[in-house]
Formats: sequence, C-alpha cells, structure tokens
Amino acid sequence: MQLYNTLSAEERAQLIDEAGQQRLTLSFYAYAKIEDPKKFRDDLFIEWNKLDALGRTYVAKEGINAQMSVPAENFEAFRETLEAYDFMRGIRLNVAVEHDDHSFLKLTVKVRDKIVADGLNDETFDVTNIGVHLKAKEFNQILEDPNTIVVDFRNHYESEIGHFKGAITPDVETFRESLPIINEQLKDFKEDKNLVMYCTGGIRCEKASAYFKHQGFKNVFQLEGGIINYAKQLKEEGLESKFIGKNFVFDHRLGERITEDIVSQCHQCGKPCDNHTNCLNDGCHLLFIQCDECQAAMENCCSTECLEITHLPLAEQVKLRRGKQVGNKVFRKGKSENLKFKHSGELSDKPLAVAEKTKDIRQKIKVKKVLLGKAEHYYVKAQVGLFVIENQELNVGDKILISGPTTGNQELVLEKMLVNGTENSVAKVGDKITFEVPFRVRLSDKLFKIIG
Repeated sequence: MQLYNTLSAEERAQLIDEAGQQRLTLSFYAYAKIEDPKKFRDDLFIEWNKLDALGRTYVAKEGINAQMSVPAENFEAFRETLEAYDFMRGIRLNVAVEHDDHSFLKLTVKVRDKIVADGLNDETFDVTNIGVHLKAKEFNQILEDPNTIVVDFRNHYESEIGHFKGAITPDVETFRESLPIINEQLKDFKEDKNLVMYCTGGIRCEKASAYFKHQGFKNVFQLEGGIINYAKQLKEEGLESKFIGKNFVFDHRLGERITEDIVSQCHQCGKPCDNHTNCLNDGCHLLFIQCDECQAAMENCCSTECLEITHLPLAEQVKLRRGKQVGNKVFRKGKSENLKFKHSGELSDKPLAVAEKTKDIRQKIKVKKVLLGKAEHYYVKAQVGLFVIENQELNVGDKILISGPTTGNQELVLEKMLVNGTENSVAKVGDKITFEVPFRVRLSDKLFKIIG
C-alpha cells in the first residue's frame, strides 16, 4: 500500500510530458470535525494516487485545505473521492483560470494542528458564525459603497503583485500577524462600516470573518472562493475586474494573471515586473521579484553574495549552509536589504506597465536527467559513496546529480570512479561503483545523469 511519493519531481514531470494529458489546477477547503486525521490522510492519499492527482494538502481535526493538480479526464472521479465524505458533498472546487501541467509535481498530504496557521484559540469564539459570502458581482457592488473598508488578508509578497483597488494591504509575512493589526487599525469603525475581506481561495477569510464578528464588527463580508473564484466569474459573466495585477498562487506557477496590469517592480533594478523567483543559492532560497534581464545577469540569485556562493565548489557550499535554517526565510523578501525596490504596506493602484503576452511558466524543472541507480552505502571517513547502476551507462566526465529527501539535489562532475573495485572510465548496468562525494549519502538517495 503506497502512502508516500516514490518519484522525484523531475521524474514526475517527464511522465506528465509523456502522457500528454491536460491537467487542471484547483483548490478547495472545508471546515469539519475529523476524528482521525491520520486515517483520513492515508485514505485520501491512496485514492488520489490512483487518479494521478498531485498537490499539497493539509488535514487536521478542524478540516482540510488543498491545492491540487488533476488530469482533466479524472476530474469527476476526483470529485467523487471528496463527496464520499458527508462534509464535502457539493464542495466548491476553485479551478484556476490559467493552467500549467507542472503546477504540482508531487502528492503531499500532511497532518497538521490546523489547516491554516491563524494563531487563534477556536474555543474562545464561534468559528461557524462567519461573514456574508459575496459573489463577484456583489463584491464589485459593495466596493462602490463609501461605507466599505476592504482588507487584503494575504501577506505582503502576495498583495505586492496584485490587489483590489483601495484595499488595506497589511505589511505582514503571516496570516496570524494581520488579525490583531487590522483589529486595532479599524477599532473605531465596528458599528458603521462594511468590513469586506478577501484572500486567495477564501479559507483565510472563513476564519477571519468569524473572528472579527466576535470582536464586535457588525457588518462583515467576504469574497466567496477568494480571488481564484472571482477571476473565474469575471470571465463567465463578463464583469469588470476591480482586482488589478496578478494573483499569487502557492504552486510552481507562483502567479496567475487577472489583469494585464503590472503593479510591482523588479526588486533588483526597479523595472516593472511581477514574476517571482526563488534564489538559486540552496542556503538562501529567498522569494523575490526578478525581471528577465536581472535573472540572466544574476543567474536566478538575489544578491552578488549568493551568486558568488553558487559558483563555489559543492563541498564549500554544503559547509557554508551546514546548520542553517532557511525554510522560514523563503518569503521574507521584505527583510533583505539587498533588494532596493521592494514594496509592501500601502500599495499603489496605478499600473506601472502592461504585461506582454504570457510566456512559458518560469518555475519549470531546470534540470533534465535520467535515473541511473541508487545508493548502497556511504563510507563516512573516506567520504566515498557506493552506488549500483540499474539503467544506462555512466562515464567519467559526466555531470551527475544525487537526490534524496534529506540530501536534497546535489550536482557534481564525476572525475574518477572505481567500477567493481577497479578504476575504470565506464560503468554499465549491474556494476557497483564508488567515488568521492563531499557530502553524506543516504540509502534513500538516487543517482541521476544530467543530460541537458
């Protein structure tokens, strides 16, 4: 019974390309009481794996929050796996307006304490007493009311590339930070103003609206299905978009265009741009906005320091990042002094430029490779790895990649190897090879040859 991924992202991307099937990117959430989240998680993984569904899902005792990529031909079968549960019958699936077959390349279903990290004690208020849901047309109408205050409950790196006109866009890095800030900022408007809120897919507003009603706000509204559903209704009903720019999404696309307006700048040169990049330095991975020219000049790096690090030998790079935690730094572009043109907090509604015709999604798999074999042992003192060749042949001088859940993706050029105990320049299927590796190799690691 398979409960976890067995393919790398690159292997999965290759299979998707070979299949040639259209895939749909979608999201959904539901609050419900789940007695056994672990069993619920395992059951979903088994059923979704059968349908070649990929994505990232969090389940908790309070419900489910999912972003998925599903083959179009399996869409209804996927819906049936959800509607097998009473609390997900008739559930709204927010289908993206822009599709990319590589939006997700793994199926991840995790058990969490909460499906959204909101920092709230749910026992202190009625989480079911939510605000009034508004469809796109109704949302547009209430924005015209002078008694309306509209609040963006996303984070600064999301609102920077796109937001509703006139919205309050908190300068925060997490959802939990925005709740007390907005409560304090709007404390004098609880009785006579419409508090209108929105987020990406609606889930953050579901909890926030109940929280603000508990805080004494009388007129609380939320955009049903978030910006994703809003964009879909715009197309279906021919409505005017009150949203300007791009909607940040948490998959490989990193953004879905709603209007052709560009409202943000390249963080390095200031040119109008709304394409995000993750810094190529494995010890950084900072998320920031980078234009094509800076991307080429800086080689996908956020600073000259990171660029220099990526040019160091692999062993030195590993040594520099040993013991460092970078996971919580990824979205903190507002904290980097290297980026001179970053914006957050009060954002302009004035477009800086018009987007060119959509190009290929930027966050594609960068390395083409073929699987050669797997790790058998690592000799710590000698810093030598032992691998078994199971596919194709390997030659001295080949560029290889060793990949695993703990090791990550480590590239190097094979300069010398022993084949079945004797130095040789070629290894074939069935051979056992050993060579020096400047980092620890694990039994879960796979050996690839980079072919492009």
